[in-house]
Amino acid sequence: MSRAFLIVLDSLGCGGAPDAETFGDRGANTLGHIIAARQGSLYMPNLAALGLGAALTHSSGLASPWPAPTEGCWAVAQEISNGKDTPSGHWELAGVPVPWDWHYFPNRTPAFPPNIMAAVAKFSGGSLANSHASGLPVLEAFGAQHMNTGLPICYTSVDSVFQIAAHEERFGLQRLYNLCQKIAPILHEMKVGRVIARPFIGSLEAGFQRTLNRRDFAIDPPSLTLCDWVEKAGGSVHGIGKIGDIFSMQGITRCRKGNDAELMQHLADEIQNAPDGSLTFANFVEFDSLYGHARDPEGYARALEWFDAAIGPILAQARPDDLMIFTADHGNDPTWRGTDHTREQVPVLVHWHNLRKGGMAGQTIQFQDVAATVASHLAVPAFGAGRSFL
Repeated sequence: MSRAFLIVLDSLGCGGAPDAETFGDRGANTLGHIIAARQGSLYMPNLAALGLGAALTHSSGLASPWPAPTEGCWAVAQEISNGKDTPSGHWELAGVPVPWDWHYFPNRTPAFPPNIMAAVAKFSGGSLANSHASGLPVLEAFGAQHMNTGLPICYTSVDSVFQIAAHEERFGLQRLYNLCQKIAPILHEMKVGRVIARPFIGSLEAGFQRTLNRRDFAIDPPSLTLCDWVEKAGGSVHGIGKIGDIFSMQGITRCRKGNDAELMQHLADEIQNAPDGSLTFANFVEFDSLYGHARDPEGYARALEWFDAAIGPILAQARPDDLMIFTADHGNDPTWRGTDHTREQVPVLVHWHNLRKGGMAGQTIQFQDVAATVASHLAVPAFGAGRSFL
């Protein structure tokens, strides 16, 4: 039997979304502008061989800095969900476009309505911040007060999220998780995509640092996704990174977390040990979280080069019947104004020994076609509207 590996380079858009202007993102191009910032010197031979540069040119018209692809096949995918966020992108890649508009909190203080803050106070005694803020600055502004009072720090961002930061020792990690879980239904009813637990450690004297114990309490997908299709057909689904959180563990057999370097090792383990008929679904988030939102094109470029070098040995170990798809969930152009995601098309790169080279080159597909393609490869029934592109 075959196996499938769906690998998301979080936010690696390639420009050219036909509706980008509607989102204020006309001209945004994550990959293209990273290459331009590097004056063309972005070393990614493995993904370039699969067609990364060709996808960039097809999507946005920008010239590729790399030779023509020599392995695998490529396409460019468009999203139809009305959003440029993590759940929308991942759910649609898994065959389920989002049928509603997400709720976003206003960029002001206070940011949240009284009923939400009353719910937080009911379970924690009160709260701090109630603002639109970035994660590290909000710790600098409220960390000392949090340590003195023990009250959680509540804030939001440009995404459809409600975030709660708390010290792992002063407040308690499990207590933070419990608080997020208790108030999540209220936020989900408003169509807020995620309640995010943001634990941190440290002190006022030494400074505060966020930990890897983040947990997302996401709204449930509106219908069965690729993960459910595979599991209901008797296969196992192995999440890597925040996949389990994004899908509320629906259809996920098990999930392994860590920083991106640790996630790469988890992916290497799955190449060696994943059983027949399985789907390994991975998200490498640091492109987005560390470099896209921070508007750091050089950091993003270095991360891409690291990923490309690390994925080479994994590609070499893939079995002949393994289908590996590399794609993204949205854009986050590190040269763009603001700190928000950007509405872009995304590359779809396929590594499969049994695939005729160039067989799908030049296609523009939909996100949900990725799910249909994986389902077809694994010979499981697909319940979405997507079509296999292979």
